[in-house]
Amino acid sequence: MASGSDSRAGGAPARTRARPIGRGQLPSRAFAAGRQVRFGDCDPAGIVYTPRFVDRLCCAVEDFFLAQGLDYHGLIRGGLGLGYARVECEFFRPGFMGDDLTYTVIVERIGCASAEFTIHAHRDQDEVMRGNLVMVATSLATHRAEPLPPAMRSILTTYQDLCR
Repeated sequence: MASGSDSRAGGAPARTRARPIGRGQLPSRAFAAGRQVRFGDCDPAGIVYTPRFVDRLCCAVEDFFLAQGLDYHGLIRGGLGLGYARVECEFFRPGFMGDDLTYTVIVERIGCASAEFTIHAHRDQDEVMRGNLVMVATSLATHRAEPLPPAMRSILTTYQDLCR
C-alpha cells in the first residue's frame, strides 16, 4: 500500500490524532478568556454537550476581537457576516459542570476574505479540547465573500506577529 494511505475507501490518508499540549506551551502573549461550565452547558451526565463547545469557540473569537478594540457587533449590524466555513474539534478529556476553562485564541492564517483560528480549551494546565475555525467575511445582503475589513486585518496581523 502506498505511503500515507490506509485501507479506507478511496485510499484516504490516515488522520493523525493531535496530542494535547499544556497551557504553558502556548504563546505567553496570546489572548485567553475564562469561562465556567454551567449546568445548561451539560448533558444529563454533567459532561459538556459537544455543540456547546462549538458555541464557546465562537464566543472566544468574538471576545478576542472585542478585547482588541474592534467593534465586532457594529460590523455585523453594518451588514458584514462573520460566519464560519469550517469548524473542527479534537477532544482530549471531558469537560464537567463547574469546570473553569480557559480558551486561548491563536491566529493561524489570514486570507483575503477569511481568517483561520485555533482555540485551545484548558482546565488548569490540561488541554480539554482544541478547535479550528475558518471565519469568512460575507455581505449579509448578497451572501458572497468580501475582503476582511482593514481594521480587522490589521488586528489579526499584529496579533499573529505578537504570538510568534
